[in-house]
Amino acid sequence: MRLKDERARGAIFARLDRLAYGHPGDVEPVGEGISELRIHHGPGYRVYFQKRGNTIIVLLCGGDKGTQKKDIKTAKRLAQEWSE
Repeated sequence: MRLKDERARGAIFARLDRLAYGHPGDVEPVGEGISELRIHHGPGYRVYFQKRGNTIIVLLCGGDKGTQKKDIKTAKRLAQEWSE
């Protein structure tokens, strides 16, 4: 992870850990089965994931509110590639 803000990185990892245990918290669907995990720290970080059955696939992209539209496109592309 290229994020230099250690507190933000900790907040993101904590949310991913809670997601792994089935406690996603603030999540918003963004279409095509992809959801946005919203982290209320700094500029509003986002991590995109897809749930398939009992499996959670974290799409290796994310960003903040400012890059949200581009990040959602990337997440959808990655999910499509994962399905192939």
